[in-house]
Amino acid sequence: MPELPDVTVYIEALERRIVGQALERVKLASPFVLRSFDPPLDALNGRVVRGLRRIGKRIVLDLGDDLYAVIHLMIAGRLHWRGPGEKRRPQGIVASFEFANGTLHFTEAGTRKRASLTLVRGEEALAALDPGGVEPLAASFEEFDAALRRESHTLKRALTDPHLFSGIGNAYSDEILHAARLSPLKLTRSLTGEEARRLHKAARVTLASWTDILRAQAATRFPEKVTAFREGMAMHGRYKQPCPVCGSPVQRIVYAENECNYCATCQTGGRLLADRSLSRLLKDDWPKRLEE
Repeated sequence: MPELPDVTVYIEALERRIVGQALERVKLASPFVLRSFDPPLDALNGRVVRGLRRIGKRIVLDLGDDLYAVIHLMIAGRLHWRGPGEKRRPQGIVASFEFANGTLHFTEAGTRKRASLTLVRGEEALAALDPGGVEPLAASFEEFDAALRRESHTLKRALTDPHLFSGIGNAYSDEILHAARLSPLKLTRSLTGEEARRLHKAARVTLASWTDILRAQAATRFPEKVTAFREGMAMHGRYKQPCPVCGSPVQRIVYAENECNYCATCQTGGRLLADRSLSRLLKDDWPKRLEE
């Protein structure tokens, strides 16, 4: 799922292309993507894009007169820009936004139909789509710490909860926790003050540095290859590969549709965290320490 750095760079790329441009037409290729009926879709036609903003992992197009189009990419949604005359179309188009200077294609891979386009009128209706998590790059340590300890969760769950933190998902939470040298399963209310400060700093540095990296890559072209598995990541998607800090093999916990990657040496003192499926299957044969 595109997270804060990816969505930020998407918005910056779109600002250079569509702010001040009239949206000539929106074409739906899939009726499932539109999650609202009022305002109607044709209310967007002919309107000039006034600006863009981010709400969590959502991209908001401001079309003036308190009218907003909100794109939520979810897991498999992506954006693609095609200039005038470019005939190469991306696969899986669910909606297209046509401008005089090009077309923005909204795509979704697979058949799950989770990505969405929602039209709303007014700031109050727009605010209702905001889960309310604090902005990790803007939050003071006190605001970050208060959100972190609001409920007793594991650090992994807390960081990825949009009601607590805005824009952090599975990929960057792995990177943040590794940078902070903290176990993904450590409970938020058991954190010491020093550990919480480490986590706050790691979140800010990780998200800012990856935003800068992706921004540099998109400086001359639209960000087409948005993925959760980035070359240069320390943990996410690197199962069994060496940790760039200590060289130990990256471990993982598989749950639901996600996996959590971590370094046992750097983050858990050499202790292997129990995988819900494999540890139950292996029982007493499940290794407890990395050296096993």
